[in-house]
Amino acid sequence: MKTDCLPFPREDILAAALAPPSGPASGDSWRIVRERALRASAVDEAAGLGRWWYEHRHGRLYLSAVAASLLGIAASGCHEVADALLNVAPQDAWRLRSTLDAITDVHLGTACEFRVNVTGKGTRWLKVQPVAREGEAIVAGMVVDITSTKHAAMRERFSFALTQYLIGTDTFDAAIHKIIQLVCDELGWDWGAFWVREEPEGRTGVLRCRHVWHAATGDYSELRAVTTTASGDTCHGVLGQVWSGKAQWVDASTDTEDGGRFASARRCGLQSGYFFPVTYTGGDGGLHSAGILEFFSREPRQREAQLPGLAESISALIAQTAQRMAQQERMRVLAQTDEMTGLVNRAHFHYLLDRACEQCPPCASFGVLYIDLDQFKPINDAFGHAAGNVVLKAFAERLRELAPEGAVVARLGGDEFAMMTGYGLEPQAVEALAQRVAACAREQFQYMGHELSVSASIGISMYPSHGANTAQLLHAADAAMYASKRNGRNRVSHYSDAQGAEQDVLAKQLIMLSELQHGFERGEFFLVYQPIMDAHGEALAAVEALIRWRKSDGTIVPPDQFIPVAEQSRLIVHLGRWVVQQVCHDLPRLHAAGMHGLKVHINMAAPEFLDSDLPAELMATVRAAGIDPSSLQIELTENMVMSHIDTSLPIMRKLTQLGFEISLDDFGMGYSSLSLLKTLPIASLKIDRGFLQGVPRERDDCAIVRTMLDLGRNMGIGVIAEGVETDSQLGYLRQFGCTLVQGYLLGRPMPLPQLLERYRKA
Repeated sequence: MKTDCLPFPREDILAAALAPPSGPASGDSWRIVRERALRASAVDEAAGLGRWWYEHRHGRLYLSAVAASLLGIAASGCHEVADALLNVAPQDAWRLRSTLDAITDVHLGTACEFRVNVTGKGTRWLKVQPVAREGEAIVAGMVVDITSTKHAAMRERFSFALTQYLIGTDTFDAAIHKIIQLVCDELGWDWGAFWVREEPEGRTGVLRCRHVWHAATGDYSELRAVTTTASGDTCHGVLGQVWSGKAQWVDASTDTEDGGRFASARRCGLQSGYFFPVTYTGGDGGLHSAGILEFFSREPRQREAQLPGLAESISALIAQTAQRMAQQERMRVLAQTDEMTGLVNRAHFHYLLDRACEQCPPCASFGVLYIDLDQFKPINDAFGHAAGNVVLKAFAERLRELAPEGAVVARLGGDEFAMMTGYGLEPQAVEALAQRVAACAREQFQYMGHELSVSASIGISMYPSHGANTAQLLHAADAAMYASKRNGRNRVSHYSDAQGAEQDVLAKQLIMLSELQHGFERGEFFLVYQPIMDAHGEALAAVEALIRWRKSDGTIVPPDQFIPVAEQSRLIVHLGRWVVQQVCHDLPRLHAAGMHGLKVHINMAAPEFLDSDLPAELMATVRAAGIDPSSLQIELTENMVMSHIDTSLPIMRKLTQLGFEISLDDFGMGYSSLSLLKTLPIASLKIDRGFLQGVPRERDDCAIVRTMLDLGRNMGIGVIAEGVETDSQLGYLRQFGCTLVQGYLLGRPMPLPQLLERYRKA
C-alpha cells in the first residue's frame, strides 16, 4: 500500500540542520564505538545483521559495515545523519528521522520500517530497532533487511483482496478495472491500463486501450489522451512483443517506441513500466490471449519488484473470472431459454412481463398475445414427435421474424406460445399483429417431403385495460384464446369476449377468501412436515413445515389454490404467524424424541416477510417457547428477495444476527446476479424442482443442477434438491455431491405423530 509522503527538505539544508556541534565527544565512549563500527564481524555478515550507535545530543551516527551496506553507503564508521539517509525513499525519510529524534536520555525510541533505493539492488525494506544504551548519551541498535517478509505479507494481502474483488464482480470489464486499481494501490504503481484486440473495419490485429486508472497524485491528462486514442499492433513494438506472450520492462526516460506514448509518460513524471500478457487455456487446449496489462510508476522500479512475480497469478485469476462469468452467462441463458426453440421460456417471460407492468410509462399500453397451435396433436400422432418438433421450431422462427421492435416472444410449453408487444401499440395495431401471426401459422411446414398444416387460436389482452400484472394479463389472454377455440379455432379474439369468465373467477376468489377467514377462525388449518434427508436417505437432516386446510366438511383444499388468495389479503400474514407458533410448539416434542438439532424450514410470503417488525416478533415467539432461533430456517423465494431487495436485505441481516437461518427457495427461477447472491446472508438454497424434471436425461437440466451444486459448494452454502421423485434423479445428485434432498421418493409430507413414529430415536 502506498504511503502518503510528507515534504522532505533538500539534502544541503538537511545536512546543515543535522551537523553535530563542535566540541569533544563524551569520554572515551566514542572511540570504543568507532572501533566497534569499523571492526568487521563475520557473524553479522552471515546473519545480515547491521549494527548502529547513535549519540542523540550531537546527532552522530556510527554504522557497522553490514549496516552501511544495507543503507547503500560507504563503510566509514561515523556518518552524518543526512549522509546515512541518502538512499532512503523520500516518502519514508521523515519517518526514520522522527525515530532518531525521539531518542533521548530517557527514551530509547521505537522501531521504524522504511525503504531504501540502492542502484543495482532495487528497492529494499529495512527495519531499524533501538536495543540498549551504551555509555553516556549513546543508544545502540540494529538494522535488518525485512524485504522478503514484507513481500510475502504483501503477496498474501494482494491475493486475498484480488480474489475478493473478482468474486464480487458480475462483468469482465468491471473485474479488469478493479484489478488495475488494486495493483496500483497495493503494489505502489501510479498508472495502469488494459489493452484488448479489436477488429475495426478493414484492419486486423489492432490493440486498443479499454481501461485506464491512475493515482490522484499527478496530472496524467496528456498520457490518458494519447493512450485512449492510440492503437497498437499485435506484431510490432512493445505491445506486439507482449501480445506474443513475453512480458516487457520499459524505461520511459530512454525508450522512444510506442508512437510517443513513452515520451508522454515521461512528461507526466512516470519512469518505470511493466507490461505483461493476460492469457488462459481455452477449451480447445490452446493458449489464448485476453489482453495486455500495463503499469507505470513514478519511481524507478527493478526487476525484483512484486508485480512480475504476481503477473502469472493475476493472469490466472482473470482467466478464472472469465470462465466463471461465461458459466454464469450460460446458466442464465439456460434458465431463461426454451431449449427446443431458443425463445424465452415460461418463467422468464413471466419475469419480463412483471417488469413491463412495473415500468410501463403513464398512459402507455402494450398487448399480450396467447397463441395455441390447432391440429398439432395429429401431426405428432401421425408422423412422430420429430415432425412436431420441426413444426414448433419453424413456427418459433416465424414468430421471431414477425415480432416488432421491443417485443418478446416465448414458448410457454407444448404448442403454446406468447408474445408481449413493446410499449405504445394501440389495440388496432395489436390486432393487425395477431392476424399476421395467424396467417404465418397457416403457411405449410415441410417435413421429409410432406406438407404439414396447422392453424393458431390467438387471444389478446391489453395493459392496463385487462390487467395490471402478469397473472391478470395472462389469464385474460388465455381466456380470450379459449374463446377462439370455442368459436371454431383459427381465429383471433380479444379479452372483451371473455368478461363473463373473468367475473366468475373473481367471484370464486372472493368466496374462497371469505371461507379462508372463517376457516382460520375455526382452527381448520394444520401442519404437515416433509423430511429433508441426506443424499443416502438414511439420516433426517431437517423438515419443512407445510400448511394444510381441511374444511369443516372434510374436504382438503390444495395449498396452490388457497395460498394465492390468502396472499391478496392480510390473511397470509396471520397464517404465517400461526405456522411459526405451531412449529415452536412442535419442536420440543421432536427434540425430546431424540431428533436433537433438527431444523424446521418455514416458508414466508412477501407480505409476511417484508415487515420491519418481523425479527422482533419471531424472537419473542421463540423465546416464549424456549426454542433456539437457529432451529428455524426461513425459506424465501428468489423472486421475492430480488424484487424487493432494498427492503428484504436489512430484514434478512437482522434475522441472521438474531440467530435465525435463511434459505433461498426456487433458486434459478428468478433473475439474480451472482455478485448480489454473494451479499445475501443465506445458509442454504433450494434447487427448484423444475430443473430436476429432466435429470438425468436432459443435458441442459443436468448442467444447471451441477452448476448450482458447484456454486453452493464454492460459496460455503448448503444446497437442497427438492422434488426428487425417482431413483435416477437421486443417483445423479449423489454422483455430483448433493448432500440434502427432499421429495416424494424419500418422504411425503406427514403429520407430526407419523413423523415422530417414523424417525424417533432410541
